[in-house]
Amino acid sequence: MVHKFLLFYIFFICIVSVTYAQNSSNKVALSSLLVKLEKSYDIRFSYSDADVKTIFINKPDKEISIEKLLVFLNEKTFLQFKTLDNRYVTVSFLNKTIAVCGTVLDSKNLEPLLLTSVKVNGYKLGTTTNNKGVFYLKNVPVNATLSLSFISFKTKTIAAKELFSSNCKQILLEEEVEELSEIRMSKFLTTGLQKNVDGSTVLNTEKFGILPGLIEPDILKTIKILPGVESVNESISNINVRGGTNDQNLILWDGIKMYHAGHFFGLISAYNPYLTKQVSVTKNGTSSAFSDGVSSTINMETSNRITNKLSGGGGFNLLSADAFVQVPVKENLELHISARRSFTDYLNTPTYNNYFSRSFQDNSISSNDVNNTKSEFYFYDYSFKVLYDMTYNHSIRTNFIHIKNDLEYLEKYTANNTTIEENSTLKQENLGIKISWDAIWNSKFSTTLSGFFSDYKINSSDYNKDTDQFQTQFNNVLETAIKLNSKYEFSDVLEFTNGLVFNEIGIKNTTSVNAPTFSRTVKDVLLKSAFYTEIVYKKNNTYARFGARANYFHTFNKFVIEPRINIRQKINSLFSVNLEGEFKNQTTAQKIDFEDNFLGIEKRRWVLSDDKNTPIVKSKQLSVGVAYSKNKLYIDITGFRKKVDGITAANQGFYNNTQNLNSIGNYEVKGVEFIANKQTENISTWVSYTYSKNDYTFDVFNPETFSNNLDISHSLSAAFNYSFSKKLKVSFGGVLRSGKPYTKPIKGNETIQNGNRTIVNYNNPNKEKLNNFFRLDLSGSYKFDFSKAIKANIRLGFTNITDQKNTIDSYYVVDNTNVNNVRRVNNYSLPFTPNLSFRVRF
Repeated sequence: MVHKFLLFYIFFICIVSVTYAQNSSNKVALSSLLVKLEKSYDIRFSYSDADVKTIFINKPDKEISIEKLLVFLNEKTFLQFKTLDNRYVTVSFLNKTIAVCGTVLDSKNLEPLLLTSVKVNGYKLGTTTNNKGVFYLKNVPVNATLSLSFISFKTKTIAAKELFSSNCKQILLEEEVEELSEIRMSKFLTTGLQKNVDGSTVLNTEKFGILPGLIEPDILKTIKILPGVESVNESISNINVRGGTNDQNLILWDGIKMYHAGHFFGLISAYNPYLTKQVSVTKNGTSSAFSDGVSSTINMETSNRITNKLSGGGGFNLLSADAFVQVPVKENLELHISARRSFTDYLNTPTYNNYFSRSFQDNSISSNDVNNTKSEFYFYDYSFKVLYDMTYNHSIRTNFIHIKNDLEYLEKYTANNTTIEENSTLKQENLGIKISWDAIWNSKFSTTLSGFFSDYKINSSDYNKDTDQFQTQFNNVLETAIKLNSKYEFSDVLEFTNGLVFNEIGIKNTTSVNAPTFSRTVKDVLLKSAFYTEIVYKKNNTYARFGARANYFHTFNKFVIEPRINIRQKINSLFSVNLEGEFKNQTTAQKIDFEDNFLGIEKRRWVLSDDKNTPIVKSKQLSVGVAYSKNKLYIDITGFRKKVDGITAANQGFYNNTQNLNSIGNYEVKGVEFIANKQTENISTWVSYTYSKNDYTFDVFNPETFSNNLDISHSLSAAFNYSFSKKLKVSFGGVLRSGKPYTKPIKGNETIQNGNRTIVNYNNPNKEKLNNFFRLDLSGSYKFDFSKAIKANIRLGFTNITDQKNTIDSYYVVDNTNVNNVRRVNNYSLPFTPNLSFRVRF
């Protein structure tokens, strides 16, 4: 048997050798060929042996002219053949240019990487790859090198000589995997969370791992695990970043400014995570390309790449079902579609019942006799994106998104032996459209021209049987913007960005009542424009971004200049430091009204700055931090100070005697954020802590300075993730934080007369604090495959597994049946709530 195998092996080697010899018989060493050509054509070649000794080429045709011979040699080698006279020919690399081509692929799955940047180092020459990953370049200096870079992949440098072939050599790029010792962390707390070099935190939804209590990568719930990010009432519609209100967060979906964040009136995110590629959260040191959002910028981006591959998925949880698909139409045209709808108007699950009670515990729905009312609530969202590549360097992208919440409830009562039915409704929606043109003019200069339209509406109709009054409320925001952004790369380490923005915002508020007949409509429009510029330097251990934004408000004839800074320096292999600072402004805010509201469910309405009673909100912020990393242990400590001017009392939601005062003031917050994250192959555990002091200052109040409604002095969270295998994972964690401030009535004088009305006589604002908030959550996930192409996973999540009854808000109302004529009203957090999700992906 061994002899037979040996004979077969020898026979195989002989066949291969003969075949190879036949295929290479036409190739000869250039050094030998030049000697023969000197004799045949009676010419002399002047060359260095080192330049020609490694070159082999096919033999030229016989009996061709010297001119054609030199053309042949120039085309088939890296060398420059140039005649000095009729007999002497010089051979060198001097001034030789060649045509190159290559095919850039992902090293893991060998898929082409569209729009990979290809630059000739040291020359103003470059291009990008097409949808097959192929690029072509002419007139490339033969001794030059090319750099190939693609986002989240390692940059690769290759000699032009290696690409001198008509076969377009395959070039494999490896995904960027950085150790925790680098400034940028590829895995932060859990898979799919990253720390960017500019300090922002990025959520990659495709790679999302697991977090306590979550059954899906809910975009806005996930960011609440970051230090300095709170929600005093558990709602993602009320995210508080470093002591700011929710309306001070700039929320962008593919560049469209969104005015509506959550379904179920804030308990779950309104943005489908399965078509959202990544989300970045910036608390300070924001790029000058962004305005508004004096507390934070939350930037959601969908996939921007044509894959030429049909893919998609779908699933359900105990509230809704969704699906998404990416459909290639042509080689340069693709369509991305997603849709989600709740089934809460058809099926009541334990999750739905708890969410419903939590959302509607403090309004006219919950106060009615359940036997005489019927409620229907549902939500949906859908989006689509058209990706069209006109050429390798020019592309068009069009986006559309629509989000809606819809509530109807029917109330029956009897009057004069007659049954009367009254229907009340609440509808809340946000629609957004954007179109953009991306152009790469050369290897260094690129531009993006874009425009978006955002339309937010909330309207309600409500019948109050006690007063026999029918009331309608309407709030509408229309915003359009045109933006031109340009970027010039001086080198691999230095880039320069500039931009122009033209923006118009219109806000309308309408209230009407039938008895007595009353109608009021307020409409405001603001036109503004801006120019921004910034320069970015990134080399080795240094990252620095300096920017400025000049805003001009046409309506007010007013300029506002905003400097920005973001510096990160790695000191050694263990430590890095960072400095961030910014001035920002915003011209929209949410007014909170406890009486003139939408069914008592949504108490906030958007209003526009008039530079008088509602001024432009302006912020100044500075933060300094230090980070330590070694052996997959990451520790970060950041101190910050932020001051926000131009806030009004009507925007804050005071439950006290000042709630109806139209006063202008500010708040200042100072604090320290700490996070420690330790990871092993199967474990990721972390603890984060935030200490802050957050105070208002209003000149007309007494006292002038007092605790902010969002003053959470101490906030501690911890979690433990364990992977039993690549398929089975669990996560357990909890939150313990101080209670928010609230105001009590004056003891012994709890009520006073205000005209014909009796009102609560509150003490000095925010002197009291609620009990500490405590919650433990648990979740688990299991992945499995139906086939190689179809993958699935099941997730279980349990919120508040100890069923802790946390008070998240408290205020007082007049109640003559109670002692002291007042009654305390408490709002509570979610009780123990299970949820489950099942998903498939292909």
